[in-house]
Amino acid sequence: MFNSLDISIIRKMQEDLPLVPEPFKLIADELGIKEEQLIEKIKEFCNRGIIRRFGATLNHRNIGFKANAMVVWNVPEDRLTEVSDIMIQFSQVSHCYQRPTFPNWPFNLFTMVHGETKVECEKVISEIINSVNINDFSILYSTKELKKISMRYFIEE
Repeated sequence: MFNSLDISIIRKMQEDLPLVPEPFKLIADELGIKEEQLIEKIKEFCNRGIIRRFGATLNHRNIGFKANAMVVWNVPEDRLTEVSDIMIQFSQVSHCYQRPTFPNWPFNLFTMVHGETKVECEKVISEIINSVNINDFSILYSTKELKKISMRYFIEE
């Protein structure tokens, strides 16, 4: 399914992009191909669903966000879109996901709120509560970051 060039490109694309003005040119040079060839192959992989997205990971602790609260909300089904549209307008909210509920877990909307302190997070959470008028929620604070890496394919032993 994949030739050796495909595998080399996939290996490169799962690494951090180099912080240079032309990252794809640098990668192409490292692979011994032209930048246009690399970009065409990336487009092909995207069209085939092999590459689903390009993402950036921000280390929030390094830029001053020391408190992180996962707020789980019990939102009526008919208000999910309305409520989530309001919640994502808060710059301190980095994630907003709908999740299934369970008999002992009624929460169907999850938001991650970042702040410099727990007090700052709780102030934002209060603002969200006032904006959406949802009072059935729970706050779960991060205590330790255990893992933050993406899956790696075609790794060399």
